[in-house]
Amino acid sequence: MSMRRAAAVIGTAIFFVFVPCVLAGVVPWWISRWEFLPPFFDLQATRAVGTLLVVAGLPGLVDSFARFALQGLGTPAPIAPPQHLVVTGLYRYVRNPMYVAVVAVILGQAILFGDSRLMTYGGLMWLAFHAFVLTYEEPVLAQKFGAQYEDFRANVPRWIPRLSPWRTA
Repeated sequence: MSMRRAAAVIGTAIFFVFVPCVLAGVVPWWISRWEFLPPFFDLQATRAVGTLLVVAGLPGLVDSFARFALQGLGTPAPIAPPQHLVVTGLYRYVRNPMYVAVVAVILGQAILFGDSRLMTYGGLMWLAFHAFVLTYEEPVLAQKFGAQYEDFRANVPRWIPRLSPWRTA
């Protein structure tokens, strides 16, 4: 493994522990203590929906982080950004799979535990991610990757995934 790739893997692993694990694990636990409250709409079936969101979000998050390190040769942290634009895996469906996955895990916990406080937290996290993407991330990516990013942005939605994978030209 090259030094650049090794540094990207280590940096990404550290960022993973300190950001998504805290945002989607520690903070929801702190808010809810993962205590089961009555299910939303008094329907036990909602708990299955919550479980599905958590189960779907976690591997998507791990895969997206791995792609940043191994293909992008960087980290999700702005201080050590990727050297290459990542447009494979879940990035073929949605431009921000990490943020989508974190919000899915938070909202999944909210639905699983029947906790409206977690639902509010998940909404606030999405708003924070959206503001960050609009004001910082997209302008920086457009400047760094130019036409390649513009093509990606024109073909892959920001938040709601495509039904079929986008393929670069």
